[in-house]
Amino acid sequence: MARVRKTVTIRDVADDAGVSLQTVSRVVNGGPNVRPQVRDKVRASIERLGYVPSLAAQRMSGSRSYIILAINDRERTLEDWRERRGTDWVDQMLLGGILTCNKHGYRMMVELVDTHSDHVERELGAAISALQPDGVILTPPHSENRLITQLLADRGIPFARIGSNAPGPGIPLTMGDEGAAHLATNHLIALGHRRIGMIAGPDQYSLSGWRIEGWKRAMAEHGLPTEGLLENGDFGYDSGAKAARALLDLHPKCTAIIASSDQMTLAALEVARERGLRVPEDLSLISFDNTPIVRFSQPPLTAIDQPIAETVSRAVEHLIARAEDDKGQAVIEVSAGLVERASTAPAPASGAA
Repeated sequence: MARVRKTVTIRDVADDAGVSLQTVSRVVNGGPNVRPQVRDKVRASIERLGYVPSLAAQRMSGSRSYIILAINDRERTLEDWRERRGTDWVDQMLLGGILTCNKHGYRMMVELVDTHSDHVERELGAAISALQPDGVILTPPHSENRLITQLLADRGIPFARIGSNAPGPGIPLTMGDEGAAHLATNHLIALGHRRIGMIAGPDQYSLSGWRIEGWKRAMAEHGLPTEGLLENGDFGYDSGAKAARALLDLHPKCTAIIASSDQMTLAALEVARERGLRVPEDLSLISFDNTPIVRFSQPPLTAIDQPIAETVSRAVEHLIARAEDDKGQAVIEVSAGLVERASTAPAPASGAA
């Protein structure tokens, strides 16, 4: 007959350490007025017994809920999941958030909210009332939705705004989009490319504008033109195909394209094939996101690797610190990197002129 493992309680820890229940509670919840020697003794008992404090017990011990809530866009997230597109934004968000929360005895939860909904305040308000989070992480485009940010500010809930550097309440974090686009453009220029197109994202995302600025700055630094070399998409495959066709129709001698998402870059790769262009011999491609799918395209795509996990981790750290006044806080930037693969090569002779 299998033995049922006994659940270790806070009383077991108190008895083992020879202290009161209140002392154990203060140690578990990071409370004050505990001598270092006693704190170490309690922690040793927790480790030895394998005690895991319940979320309910933590919440009862004070004003904190020990929950960090992340809000992601409902429509885009569900569309990606249903289409099984291989995007890993949510995975990376959870990786950075869950590990950092666990380190501090917190839990991370995710809610999907439609940023275009007329009921966005009601949706978010219901989630906040039910979960009572200690902090909220807003991802684009929620991070720039004033209805959402004002609701959180009015309720006095600390929040982080990823992909937003606008003035106002909340902790602003960016992933160095302007610098990343500058890096990608300079990489192509170093390979001899002179006609470099850009497929940007939708205007509702500030990061779309930042990436355009990075591309333009690198081109200007080398005296290269950008007129007619910019198209916009919506991050999706179909919009990327449309933008790539427009670019190549207007500039048939374009030898490189930077696209603002993996899906749009994969679409540009297919458009190149349709036109008999070889990648990278005739046309080099650089993508943003670096989701798993780009490693398995033919050829594998050179990509800007967005530090999503690290950025969310930094957001969690700041929220747990619970700075009382986050107004006017300096923007926290976590820089992206470039992963070079087989979709970029020296410009063909005609494109280097």
